Amino acid sequence: MNKRYIFRAGILAVCLVLCSGNLYAENIDPYGDGSQYAYGENVGWFNFEPNVVDPNAGAQVSSDKVTGFIWSENIGWINLSPQNYGGVYNDGNGNLSGYAWGENVGWINFNPVVAGDPNDYGVKIDVDGNFSGYAWGENIGWINFDIADNYVVACKVTFEDLANFVDDWLNSGPVPSNLDLTGDVDFEDFAIFSGYWQDFCSDGWQLK
Repeated sequence: MNKRYIFRAGILAVCLVLCSGNLYAENIDPYGDGSQYAYGENVGWFNFEPNVVDPNAGAQVSSDKVTGFIWSENIGWINLSPQNYGGVYNDGNGNLSGYAWGENVGWINFNPVVAGDPNDYGVKIDVDGNFSGYAWGENIGWINFDIADNYVVACKVTFEDLANFVDDWLNSGPVPSNLDLTGDVDFEDFAIFSGYWQDFCSDGWQLK
């Protein structure tokens, strides 16, 4: 059997293990079609991918939490992962809970419960990365995550993404896959590759 095939299969297998705890990629609006907004009736639009040169700007979605800062023109920055208290959590199945914090508006609940109402209004993310549902802020009211043509979408890693990533990687550079520049392709290169994948996941790697 071809060594290159074995090496490729091994990379894919380990990548699947490494990424199994990170069902959603770290970026919002993967197709660049404006799917990055939620709407509050009393405060206007929330931008989950603001065009700001800041490593903390924008939402980062993973299988256990949502982190980063989102922007509202009318109320400023909203922190999805305040350190002292709160934070927005993901149960691994796309059901969000917990609290974000806005300096100007206070706490925002991502899994609000209405007394006497059996409906589940909380924010959810489906298997395609689409957000839906409502968050609630005591000082600003309801925030809708399911607006036609503008709802928030998070990128999701699939087997095809992994396959494309590995194919491109194996065929890149003067010596394919030689990331440590030793001239040989070995597991040191694979360790570097795994680190890149853990850090960036499918950011920029679109399905072919």
